[in-house]
Amino acid sequence: MDWQFFLNSSATLLVSAFLLDLAVGDPRWLPHPVVLMGKFISRGERFLWSGAAGRDFFAGMALSLVLLTIVVGATWMVLYSVALLPPMIGFLLTAGLASTTLATRGLLDAIRQIETPLRSDNLVKARENLAHIVGRETATLNEDKILRASLESLAENTNDGIVAPLFYLFLGGVPMAMVYKAVNTLDSMIGYRSERYLYFGKFAARLDDVVNFIPARLTAFIMVIATFLVRLNSSLALRILRRDHGNHLSPNAGYPESALAGALAIRLGGPSIYFGIEVQKPYLGDDLAPVNIGMLKEARVLCLVTATLSLMTFALISMALP
Repeated sequence: MDWQFFLNSSATLLVSAFLLDLAVGDPRWLPHPVVLMGKFISRGERFLWSGAAGRDFFAGMALSLVLLTIVVGATWMVLYSVALLPPMIGFLLTAGLASTTLATRGLLDAIRQIETPLRSDNLVKARENLAHIVGRETATLNEDKILRASLESLAENTNDGIVAPLFYLFLGGVPMAMVYKAVNTLDSMIGYRSERYLYFGKFAARLDDVVNFIPARLTAFIMVIATFLVRLNSSLALRILRRDHGNHLSPNAGYPESALAGALAIRLGGPSIYFGIEVQKPYLGDDLAPVNIGMLKEARVLCLVTATLSLMTFALISMALP
């Protein structure tokens, strides 16, 4: 076997990064690029935000572009340095860096950390853990709303944390995947439609809409196929996806969320509180079955199968390309 060709293969990198993330996730002792991005965004916001609409729009755009420039430059520097090492060591370090753009293990663990206290009737702990993965306020949510919010977040993050990074890792290697994570981090921190971020985060939010346009639709399509494989309601998942994908404040999140809603025969969306203000979110799906704790496990399995099918798709395409 030509080991040099094997190590330089895009498919090898995709599979290795995915398996590494699934196996170890994001160890707390290891500095994570997204954490560094978050610190840069927080400090930039404190320095640049003014409260003046026009100025904040351009300040937010400048912050976004500077971060993306730094991410591209730093990633290329790391990859250049790694290329000077022995091939096997260089590959392992590159795969490790690529794995930081994925969040399969982290997402599955986050849902488990909500499910476990719910099974012990500990709503307080479940709300606390849910608050780590959603932007809405969770302090007063009952079990039903905790479950629905968890499922919505799982569906959306199947795209944001798994399929989209794999897509950009396949398309442009580690630099492009890192750029995607930077855009996604910007959106998650300043891309809200609140009074503070309406203008400051507008550029970041629109940029996130652009980079997720193709991945969100791929995620939903692959999720419908995965629904068939795990013996959930694939026909309803497809019907609800076609009917309700536009019923969302985001132009992209409605795709995976509607597919999941159909797969479980439930209704997602509805009113939620963000920054003290109730937001009327459109509904997705039909309320054909009561939401229950067991659906968290079903949705985790669906997420993992969707992720695996996505990985196989991108790896096979990269192997077929010259």
